[in-house]
Amino acid sequence: MFGLGPTELIIILVIILLIFGAKRLPEIGKGIGGAVREFKNIKKDIQGDSASELQDEEKTSEKKQETASIEAKVANKVLEQVPGVKKVMDVKKKADKIREIVK
Repeated sequence: MFGLGPTELIIILVIILLIFGAKRLPEIGKGIGGAVREFKNIKKDIQGDSASELQDEEKTSEKKQETASIEAKVANKVLEQVPGVKKVMDVKKKADKIREIVK
């Protein structure tokens, strides 16, 4: 695993334990586990879509729409979890509308 031996892993774990403390480790593990689970779900969605795309070449436009929907799902999750992102996205939409008007 990345060329690390057992002693290096033990040293890294001890340093992490000293930095974060025993009370925070379960919270960190839960957060990392949730992120990994979300990425696996997205990966399965994308791979499932890729397999169907190889079978039906006529469905390329549908694939683009499905990929866009996956991106929209991820964007919605980010908007829900990070409070400042929604304000930034609103400002960006307004700036895009102004650019269209100016052109």
